[in-house]
Amino acid sequence: MRLPRVVAGQRPIGRIPVQDVKPAVDGGRFPTKSVVHEDIVFTATVFREGHDAVNATLVIVDPDGREEPVSMTCTNPGLDLWMAEVSADRPGQWSYRIEGWSDPYGTWSHDAEIKVAADVDTELMLEEGALLMERAVAELRFDRSSRRALTDAAATLRDQDLAAATRLDAGLAEGVRCLLHHQPLRDMVSPSATYPWLVERELALTGAWYEIFPRSEGAKQDPKTGDWTTGTFRTAMERLPAIADMGFDVLYLTPVHPIGEVNRKGPNNTLNAGPKDPGSPYAIGSKDGGHDALHPDLGTWADFDALVAESERLGMAVALDLALQCAPDHPWVTEHPEWFTMRADGTIAYAENPPKKYQDIYPLNFDNDPDGIYAEVRRVVQVWIDHGVTIFRVDNPHTKPVEFWQWLISDVAKAHPEVIWLAEAFTRPAMMHTLAKVGFQQSYTYYAWRNEAEELREYCEELAGDAAAYMRPSFWPTTHDILTPYMQYGGPTAWRLRAALAATLAPTYGIYAGYELMEHVARPGAEEQLNNEKYEFKDRHWELDEPGGLREGQSLAPYLTMLNEIRRAHPALHWMRNLHFHEVEDETMLVFSKRRVLPDGSDDVIIVVAATDPHSTRESWMHLDLEALGLADGESFTAHDLVTDSSWRWSEHNWIRLGRDTEPVHIVHVRRS
Repeated sequence: MRLPRVVAGQRPIGRIPVQDVKPAVDGGRFPTKSVVHEDIVFTATVFREGHDAVNATLVIVDPDGREEPVSMTCTNPGLDLWMAEVSADRPGQWSYRIEGWSDPYGTWSHDAEIKVAADVDTELMLEEGALLMERAVAELRFDRSSRRALTDAAATLRDQDLAAATRLDAGLAEGVRCLLHHQPLRDMVSPSATYPWLVERELALTGAWYEIFPRSEGAKQDPKTGDWTTGTFRTAMERLPAIADMGFDVLYLTPVHPIGEVNRKGPNNTLNAGPKDPGSPYAIGSKDGGHDALHPDLGTWADFDALVAESERLGMAVALDLALQCAPDHPWVTEHPEWFTMRADGTIAYAENPPKKYQDIYPLNFDNDPDGIYAEVRRVVQVWIDHGVTIFRVDNPHTKPVEFWQWLISDVAKAHPEVIWLAEAFTRPAMMHTLAKVGFQQSYTYYAWRNEAEELREYCEELAGDAAAYMRPSFWPTTHDILTPYMQYGGPTAWRLRAALAATLAPTYGIYAGYELMEHVARPGAEEQLNNEKYEFKDRHWELDEPGGLREGQSLAPYLTMLNEIRRAHPALHWMRNLHFHEVEDETMLVFSKRRVLPDGSDDVIIVVAATDPHSTRESWMHLDLEALGLADGESFTAHDLVTDSSWRWSEHNWIRLGRDTEPVHIVHVRRS
């Protein structure tokens, strides 16, 4: 009786098993992600029965369906792990598979070397080699000179006037090996499944963000009456050159829509808003319109378009907050009451995150009329795309159905693949990771709460590992919602340190306006700023010559400028997968590096050394993994600190001193002798 070759419900394993293909997100259900020119390591376990040689090929398929085979290398002979590192040269929907195959030339060359040396079946082995040369000429597409080289090798293998070793050398010659490596004879080819691979523009992975509340940029308070004059799109434009000069790539605008008047919040989230309090821009909607409208105090569409155009002229893309929630007087509340949750007493449920209450915000309920909400949100998003917004920072996406985001991001990408989505989801890991899998290019992280060296290393190793195939972290030391105790009490050292780590650990990081001023006073009982900008205007007196303005040495703007200049000058910092940690004896210190091989064959290597305790100065030995730095065992190098412009001679073991009394961070460029 003949057994079935395929078991019902299972995919055939193939004549040459190909297993554990990586990176494959949920077995290929979701695409692996990268950006243009970002190197990805593809791996698989490939093996076969017996002792014949096995080999593997990575086949990448570009958006036009063209296939390119890439040779793989066995990285641990005997354990069958095969690897290839490649990048894509343009954005689009790519795919890949890994093919395992029996390697007749590899089998013959291994056996022939052993047997001919022992004079076992010598003539038989040499004849089999000659037949392989002839087979390669007949089956593979070689040019004339290559065919001649293989034909000559076959003739020499059969030339009994020569010594057996000389004849064998013809079949094992470097030229022959090279030809049959790049165009191999492949038997029993067994492909894996085909896996999706999404390649996006570089800003989807790498960028420096700067967040502003447009109404605060240019806002002024009358010293006599205390009344405020709001900032506008036009006054915010006056701030753009300073932001661009600091080297930021993305200008992030909090919501710019009309703000509700019903249940409007006053200063510090109080319920007693006065008639002149501006309210929270996250309480969207009023008689002046909803998510597709501009707050009339900020200006017109022509003003908004001018802000976007000026930002782009200065080299910054514009990101807009997409906050899918409504003030009680949003037009949707009266036009579509079914889009909200009705309580037993007939009132609409407002947002809560106990103990926090947001009486000025009604969450959407996607279950009553999903088709209606989907269509309306898609329309709203298109309004902003049509006005030049190419990035959306999504507020609390974890409070909306995941399937909605999967549909929305995919539908927008059909016509606008350049659009980038950042998930502001400080929530459970499963939700954060799934949002990334279904389409969000970037995600906020727990970085703000990872302050000690050990927990930073553990967290970043997770982000740079398998998760890097689909989730791109965005590191923010503070936000308009977050001011951790570390930042409240760490002093200037903490503010420099956390910005430097965010800018070097992650390819994308963000700064909330006011970071330059180290605004560190928190509202009692909360991890957020006192006099929070969400509920009131703020005039930061950016100009040095203004009354109450900055003084030289008080601002971190030069420090942020330096960090962004370092990021732009060193491509190694543009990726996450290349993060490598080194050992240091002081448990409060952190040492890591990033290395990137450049198109000209040179490499860019950065080492970061940080003292994570902002209240002390530390000394310790650190031990570098020279191989990870592209250096030979025992090699020394010039360590040029890009923060202080100092240089030292470093090797594997180095004594370091840094912290509160010096600099908390060294950002070192490796210069080989």
